[in-house]
Amino acid sequence: MSELRRQKANTFRELHHSGKVLILPNVWDVAGARIVEDAGFPAIATTSAGIAFSLGYPDGQKISRDEMLARVGRIVRAAKVPVTADVEAGYGERPEDAAETARAVIEAGAVGLNLEDSTDDPQHPLISMNLQLEKIHAVREAAMKSSVLLVLNARTDVYLAEVGAPELRYFEAIKRVMAYRDAGADCVFVPGLRDRETIKQLVQDAKCPINILAGPGSLPIPELQNLGVARVSLGSGPMRATLGLLRRIAEEVNTSGTYSSMEGAPAHSEVNKMLG
Repeated sequence: MSELRRQKANTFRELHHSGKVLILPNVWDVAGARIVEDAGFPAIATTSAGIAFSLGYPDGQKISRDEMLARVGRIVRAAKVPVTADVEAGYGERPEDAAETARAVIEAGAVGLNLEDSTDDPQHPLISMNLQLEKIHAVREAAMKSSVLLVLNARTDVYLAEVGAPELRYFEAIKRVMAYRDAGADCVFVPGLRDRETIKQLVQDAKCPINILAGPGSLPIPELQNLGVARVSLGSGPMRATLGLLRRIAEEVNTSGTYSSMEGAPAHSEVNKMLG
């Protein structure tokens, strides 16, 4: 099993350097993972917000590490392709907490993880860079001591949290991107960044795989690939879109008594077979 996980980790790492953008429609449960895998995607990523929402928690590390990784483990066991886990800011303020989370990710069977630098403090929306570097080092060290060299996707929320003056944001973002890269991150995730020229500049300056969060209003995948983006995630978007569909179904049934919003659903037998 360890050898298989090592192979999956190597495969997942190589997908960031193939020259073809790695697209990850993030999932929150086993059924979603099977749908994504059956659609031909070479890897699966979880959404921490989607998993939290599905279990009745708001986003922002309100769910426990154990509950998050229990769901990740179920997804891993159902999938043949590599799985990477979104573990928010590592479930604790200390580097030791991030290391413990990395060990739990490996125990769950995943071969990669996201580690973000955001906080829930509006006055200080980002973890200090020095502390985040210590967390990255701790994750890398924990992985090196295991049989699985996790693919670390270090995330900075400079743009997502709109930190500082707009004209200064790029300088803070690239400073963190390069520091995280040098600390051992395999890829750096910059959610909230949508501007074409800024993405192009970031990819050129970073000189490492860059992950962009995409959704309605984002640049199309082919254009992101042309800009040199290595990885595109959809985050909690698919889960929230699914909730939007459920809301439309509820409103239609409640107002007109009809069912057209349910059209296009896979047959009961198809889902049964997919999960059998």
